[in-house]
Amino acid sequence: MSEAHETIVVLDFGSQYTQLIARRIRDAGVYCEILPYHVEPSEIESRDPRGVILSGGPDSVFGADSPHPHDAVYGASMPLLGICYGMQLMAHKLGGNVQASADRQYGPATLEVLSESQILHGMPVNSQVWMSHGDNIEELPSGFQIVGRAAGAIAACENPERRRYGVQFHPEVVHTAEGDTILRNFLFEICECRGDWTVRSFIDAAVERIGSQVKEGQVLCGLSGGVDSTVAAMLVRRAVGDRLTCVFVDNGLLRKNEFEAVLQAFDEQLDLNIVGVDAAERFLSRLEGVVDPELKRKTIGEEFIRVFEEQGSPEQDFRYLVQGTLYPDVIESISVKGPSAVIKSHHNVGGLPEEMDLELIEPLRELFKDEVRRVGRALKIPDSLLQRHPFPGPGLAIRILGEVDAERLRILREADSIVLAEIRRAGLYTEVWQAFAVLLPVQTVGVMGDDRTYENVAAVRIVDSVDGMTADWVKVPYEVLAAISSRIVNEVPGINRVVYDISSKPPSTIEWE
Repeated sequence: MSEAHETIVVLDFGSQYTQLIARRIRDAGVYCEILPYHVEPSEIESRDPRGVILSGGPDSVFGADSPHPHDAVYGASMPLLGICYGMQLMAHKLGGNVQASADRQYGPATLEVLSESQILHGMPVNSQVWMSHGDNIEELPSGFQIVGRAAGAIAACENPERRRYGVQFHPEVVHTAEGDTILRNFLFEICECRGDWTVRSFIDAAVERIGSQVKEGQVLCGLSGGVDSTVAAMLVRRAVGDRLTCVFVDNGLLRKNEFEAVLQAFDEQLDLNIVGVDAAERFLSRLEGVVDPELKRKTIGEEFIRVFEEQGSPEQDFRYLVQGTLYPDVIESISVKGPSAVIKSHHNVGGLPEEMDLELIEPLRELFKDEVRRVGRALKIPDSLLQRHPFPGPGLAIRILGEVDAERLRILREADSIVLAEIRRAGLYTEVWQAFAVLLPVQTVGVMGDDRTYENVAAVRIVDSVDGMTADWVKVPYEVLAAISSRIVNEVPGINRVVYDISSKPPSTIEWE
């Protein structure tokens, strides 16, 4: 949608907070796109951005392999805001003096506003900010002035004539008390954005774009039963009407009773043409002997495409395939994060085969998860469907560490159904982002009755998040965890131990594979 809306471009230098910058900007009603730091200037120009933000990053500007953008970025006419490493880069490149500090500064600090400025307009004299840096700017480039200090260092600077601004802290994190004020100053006062990124404008533009792409021919949508594919299907149906057919595939990797339950729910609550396909046997056959997580994802992604290609008849000439790919899928699957590595091959992105007979339609590719839910509500999709927890396309295959087979799937399905049942019983289902069980390739000794057992370990993962890019483990009441553990050990043959995952994202991911 970048061609239809005012756009801010964020150049990513590998900061764990880069996605938060984009989220805060979109929350302010301005479309924002993340690009890798090394992107060609023409790629930036093609977005016609109102401004560019240089993200933070873990490197030093002096490092031999430290990331640097093309020089043209600094000379461009649009406003530029450097955050942390981005501010140091700008100062270093434009003739300032950046020096390594004796100690890395990480955590809260007090920002003192020294003078009236554009970037700090409306800020109190003192406020808390969040620091994370190892270098300091000792001398600013010509034409810049210091407008804020923190912990004895230059914390904010600007050159209004050239429209260049920098903050040494992270305005995008909640720990920076006035972070939204700073970002809004950049968006609305400096870049003069109107704030036209709304749910309604997205829907109108998406329907128009889909209609232009699909001038004729039939459209196939791969439904998963989750929020993303459901919203994508409803958007496409609004654009192409009855030319859309939705296919829900039982790949043998679904949760307990999910195939029947999803088909029934969709038939009762949505005006969609849905076909159910039982392909469990062929998926499990393809996965035999597969252990590597990336190969699992790619194998499953390819098999999905082959199933979709086989649908239809001579009268139904399917030319297009709709998928619920989201912006986090793109970010984590393709190295758009500057120096950071690909996290995983998402089944909608990196897991697709190189050759396929269907042209992709991905109407949600620019959205974060919470934005998708807002679009879904505007499309009148019932909350009972929009509040479903995210479920990965590869299904239980990536929640079984190691080889996938029928017996291990049976064990995990039973354990997973207990986790969800107890979360619902405790009234927590709509309060958390995701809750599920993972089957580990570990066996431990136990005692059940008078017998010694040597069976599997199940991990329980319950996290809270806004968009899936970051997540924290949920401090579930002990009695709920106790009920989950007791039921799994007593009711699921094959498991004699339950552990709780207390890792956040980052550094961990939500899924285990």
